[in-house]
Amino acid sequence: MPMPGPVELIIILVIALLILGPGKLPDVGSALGKSIREFRKASSDLSDSVKVDTSPIPNPPAAQTAGETTAAPTEPASRTN
Repeated sequence: MPMPGPVELIIILVIALLILGPGKLPDVGSALGKSIREFRKASSDLSDSVKVDTSPIPNPPAAQTAGETTAAPTEPASRTN
């Protein structure tokens, strides 16, 4: 959708001034600004809640995943021949 140029914006503002009057125009402008801010906030909140974390998760060491403790290796029993 093409953006309106400066001539179109002036025409829109003149029509709004004629319809609403000079007393109501600032109130309508502030209400429009508040609505745009709320819409942006809601859309950013929605996009943040939908965003999926795709960062890789580091793998834990194998000994900790099996529930084993890391102990010093034991010496083999001496053999008797």
